[in-house]
Amino acid sequence: MSSPPVLPPPQEIACTDLDAAIEYFTTHWGYRLDMIMPADAPRVALLSTADGAVRLVRDGEPRAEPRHEAAGLLIERAQRPHTWVAGRAGMHYRDLIPSRLGGRCIASHIRIPVGGPVPDYVHYHHVDFQMIYCRRGWVRVVYQDQGLPFVMRPGDCVLQPPTIRHRVLEASDGLEVIEIAQPAEHETWRDHSLTLPNASVEPERHFAGQRFVRHVAENAHWQAAEWPGFECRDTGISDATDGGFSVRVVRSVGESAADAAAPGNHRQGQYSIFFVLSGEATLITPDHGAHTLREGDSCVIEPGAPIALVGKNACELLQLTVG
Repeated sequence: MSSPPVLPPPQEIACTDLDAAIEYFTTHWGYRLDMIMPADAPRVALLSTADGAVRLVRDGEPRAEPRHEAAGLLIERAQRPHTWVAGRAGMHYRDLIPSRLGGRCIASHIRIPVGGPVPDYVHYHHVDFQMIYCRRGWVRVVYQDQGLPFVMRPGDCVLQPPTIRHRVLEASDGLEVIEIAQPAEHETWRDHSLTLPNASVEPERHFAGQRFVRHVAENAHWQAAEWPGFECRDTGISDATDGGFSVRVVRSVGESAADAAAPGNHRQGQYSIFFVLSGEATLITPDHGAHTLREGDSCVIEPGAPIALVGKNACELLQLTVG
């Protein structure tokens, strides 16, 4: 039996408009898209034919400078003037951690203003961790080995373990989700051979040591949080990642006062991310003082002193802790 032909390495081609270049090569030369990165503002794409491949590289714009409130604390304000950038599959992205923690993590506020079918395809990501939280609207998705497509509604959350194949099918008008992934920049690969849903259903299957998680807010159990006046619901992501990542929703129960705030146990992980889903929250630590966060604001805090949390106006937060 003859060996397959040895193809030359991809030819690298610079371009100013990546979408237009992809359209040109796929329409006029019969190439197919295999990989694109990063998802939030693509600047690299790999395309191939049976005879070879090309690597398209867009001239990139400089990243925004990180805003440091204090050593070990980063805050991103929703009211700060910012630009939504066009990402993969027609989605709009707002960066919640402009510094990307030195490349460790990306947190994105993603929206689809006009609903309908999403121009997505079966794909997977080379990541260590990736989660999606539905903030507003609804989105219909499908995942490898997880059965039929399902709808995510506000408060629902999924853990997308590394390399699991999936596809976004349809979205409502005004869809908004929060996506957090590690590392900050990672490749998105198209799977040309798999159709979803696939015949196999294996809900307990592990992908690179992690299980798929679908957390449905309507069925969640709330319990007392470590801060007075707060309760929380766990998404099950900690169990599915063997404690590597913890994701939960924390909400206030009535109003609390700053003089009554008590520090909770801040997990000694790598870092924690808070995103304010509604209301207003004040974070207080001995090292950083008090910082008030409002709806749409986010912050990253490095491990250290315990945090006191004060809620106002039916406060609700999404919290992720790494490590």
